[in-house]
Amino acid sequence: MTRIIPREVPPRRSWQLEQQGLHPLLARIYATRGIESADELNYELKSLLPPASLTHAADAAVLLADAIEAEANIVIVADYDCDGATACAVGLRALRAFGATVNYLVPDRFVHGYGLSPSVVDLAATMSPDLIVTVDNGIASIEGVARAAELGIAVLVTDHHLPGDSLPAAECIVNPNQPGCDFPSKCIAGVGVMFYVMLALRAELRERGWFAEGSGHPEFNLATLLDLVALGTVADVVKLDRNNRILVSQGLKRMREGKLTPGIAALFRAAGRDPMKASGFDLGFMLGPRLNAAGRLSDMALGIECLTTDDPARALNIAQQLDALNRERREIDAGMQEQALALVESIDVADTAGIALFDASWHQGVVGIVASRIKEKLHRPVFAFARADETGGQLRGSGRSIPGLHLRDALDLVSKRAPGLLKKFGGHAAAAGVTIDEADFPRFRDLFAEVAGELLAEDDLTRSLHTDGSLESAYFSLETARLLEEQIWGKAFPRRCSRAASRSSRSACSRKSTSSCGCAWVSCASTPSSSTSAPRPATRCMPPTASASMNTTACRACS
Repeated sequence: MTRIIPREVPPRRSWQLEQQGLHPLLARIYATRGIESADELNYELKSLLPPASLTHAADAAVLLADAIEAEANIVIVADYDCDGATACAVGLRALRAFGATVNYLVPDRFVHGYGLSPSVVDLAATMSPDLIVTVDNGIASIEGVARAAELGIAVLVTDHHLPGDSLPAAECIVNPNQPGCDFPSKCIAGVGVMFYVMLALRAELRERGWFAEGSGHPEFNLATLLDLVALGTVADVVKLDRNNRILVSQGLKRMREGKLTPGIAALFRAAGRDPMKASGFDLGFMLGPRLNAAGRLSDMALGIECLTTDDPARALNIAQQLDALNRERREIDAGMQEQALALVESIDVADTAGIALFDASWHQGVVGIVASRIKEKLHRPVFAFARADETGGQLRGSGRSIPGLHLRDALDLVSKRAPGLLKKFGGHAAAAGVTIDEADFPRFRDLFAEVAGELLAEDDLTRSLHTDGSLESAYFSLETARLLEEQIWGKAFPRRCSRAASRSSRSACSRKSTSSCGCAWVSCASTPSSSTSAPRPATRCMPPTASASMNTTACRACS
């Protein structure tokens, strides 16, 4: 059952935006999304929140500047998704440009799991680091940071995930979600956190005269990294608050101007997309999945190499390898999704608030996609599990949630009710990961369903489709589609979806005009014949170049 909810348009706010020079249609759309002044749509770099407002960013800058001056050996420990890869690339490119001795490693998700574990620290120790810097991970790595201390290695944690009850005893932690941090943009991605640390480091090095004339250290323009920041931000599906929209807008602007790092230019080419027309759809559904494929099926070091090489030929060669991995991932995903749907047939969804699925043949790197597919189909929070290794002793699961259920909080409640059931867990509201013993899967399945049932209200279990209402026939044009395409849309800042438009104009489904998410914008609402009808599959809104394997996520930005 799908509930159609029209967005309320505050007339005075819409009128004020129009008086401030906004196109009438944009004024109406932005008014429903909480924009009160055209100044909030100023995406110039000077409008970014200052680095000094991010707690401990200045302390991290001092730590890194001391390491650079001492010619210390720095090792970045990255995560194996797009956010982690772009964050690592930002750190590598900036630190090397500042004169640091820096290398990196990415944990093997099939061997080490997630985060700075003691085994990852031991692996890093073979590179003789004086300082380990985590990107997009580390906030839950209490044991790993303790192991680093035993080995005499300092640790700087940069992360954006939610902390647990205790923080690791690192030399410095930069995370907008740690207790006591007043940074307004709590939803900044891991790559955004690393970018802010690099901004703070540049300011610290300036104070020290590092870039003084004759020093031999030219000042590096950090704006050249904004294409990486935009890619990681969109691909991680974080809320696009104003600060994130600035980062994404500036990154897209550089792409459209042809100012791309060789790796991102190569990814555009491998995906068959034009960077001069770069959009949020390109980042989230074309480039992001190709980069993520390395972490899912192979080694994200391949993706990081693509983003850090300055050799266009080398970048293109890697991008083609990533494209091949992504095709393989799609094939695996299709088979697993079919198996998952078969498992779901035995579940009474009406009486189940939370779902956990497991098949011994499933690929550990793809369970997150399967969880997302089933979540979209059933509108229930879902965990999908695969064996952690060939012995079958433990399972690793990836979960995706619906509005109304904070997934990490749900796991925390599960762990409190069944101490020892969860070997590891972490994440945030919409996505989380967990490790359990294989023998405990039935217990986890039942307890997760119980907890989800307690935390979710009955209304939460009904899918809601928000619409901006009817679109005036005068706006049925390619110009309107282009106007919308130029804006910054995404998570929690959806672009326009019109219910009436698809009734009035079937031409929209010809793909002649598409929105920033890539689907025919006037038909994304799928216009159910009644408020109880299910929307048509999102594949109907996909552009010809997109894969049908993304059918349940392509229109996520419109809902």
